[in-house]
Amino acid sequence: MGIITRDSLLRLEAYHKERPAFREKAIKERRLRTVHLGDHVTLIFENEFLMRYQIQEMLRVEKIFEEEGIEDELNAYNPLVPSGSDFKATMMIEYPNEADRKVALAKLVGIEHQIFIEVEGQPRVYAIADEDLERSTADKTSAVHFMRFDLTNDMKMALKAGAQMMVGCDHKGYPMHVQTLPPETLASLVSDLS
Repeated sequence: MGIITRDSLLRLEAYHKERPAFREKAIKERRLRTVHLGDHVTLIFENEFLMRYQIQEMLRVEKIFEEEGIEDELNAYNPLVPSGSDFKATMMIEYPNEADRKVALAKLVGIEHQIFIEVEGQPRVYAIADEDLERSTADKTSAVHFMRFDLTNDMKMALKAGAQMMVGCDHKGYPMHVQTLPPETLASLVSDLS
């Protein structure tokens, strides 16, 4: 999997014309690659297309034309593009009520290190979270975390051969597992692997 380069981005005028189709595809892709762990934790497994869309949207919204600004966006979002041997995800902890959210974020300190994937017949892989900067304190976790799940060659081969993958959380305050991913979600994730 390659990183997104400046030359591969659409100019703002071209993106403006392509945006409705781009946006529609991004909404479908994001929905396909979203895994809900219960009612309050959501993982969006990112890919090159979703990060390309995010960059194009940021350039459009911020009206960024200059080289330095474009490079800043590339540097911000390229780390979320899978490398071919990993999955990258954005995890959101969602509570509609602000008071409930504050209580939950205090109880869920460290949850970002307790999120895992488990390929059928293989050991669990726990997320490497927030490599760019720490998002939790001793008193509370953040509502958003960025994570990477490194896969061995055996895991990649098993997935390509049709193995199932479980996604879960071992945090004592939020034990939750999704035993079976929808086939279309799993197929989309497997397409990230080289």
